[in-house]
Amino acid sequence: MAILAENKKAFFDYEILEKFEAGLVLFGFEVKAIKNRRLNLAGSYVIAKNGRVYLINATIPPYQPKNTPPDYNPLRNRQLLLTKKELKYLEGKQRESHLTLVPLRVYNKHNLIKLEFALAKGKKTFDKREIIKKREAQRKINRVLKGNFD
Repeated sequence: MAILAENKKAFFDYEILEKFEAGLVLFGFEVKAIKNRRLNLAGSYVIAKNGRVYLINATIPPYQPKNTPPDYNPLRNRQLLLTKKELKYLEGKQRESHLTLVPLRVYNKHNLIKLEFALAKGKKTFDKREIIKKREAQRKINRVLKGNFD
C-alpha cells in the first residue's frame, strides 16, 4: 500500500472521529497523474448528498497537458464509491451533528486508487495552541535527553 497523497493539515485542524475508505471514479489520465503523486488534497472536502458522495476541490493536474481533453477541469467533483449502508450513515451524521467529512490520504490498494476520509469535528483555536505547546515542550525534553543543550 503506497501512499500517493496526504492531507497533513487535516489532523491539525480537525478532531478525527471515524475513518472510512472509498474508491474514486477517475479518468485514465487522472489515474496516471495520481500514481505520479501529482494530487493535492489541501483545501478539499467530502460531501454527501442525494445518495451520493463527492470529493470536492481536490486538484489533479493533467498527466500530459498537451494530450488532455480541452474541456478538462482539474478541480472537478469526483464521485466516491461506497456501500448504501455507509452512504445513509454518513448523510445522517453530517445532517444531525455538524460534523464534516475530511479527506486524509489517497493510496494504492491492489492496483486500485482508494481515498481514506474521516468524519471529523473542527478544533477550536485554543485546542490548536495547546497542541503546539505540547510539541514544543516535547522537543525541549528530547533535546535535553540527547545532550543538545540550548
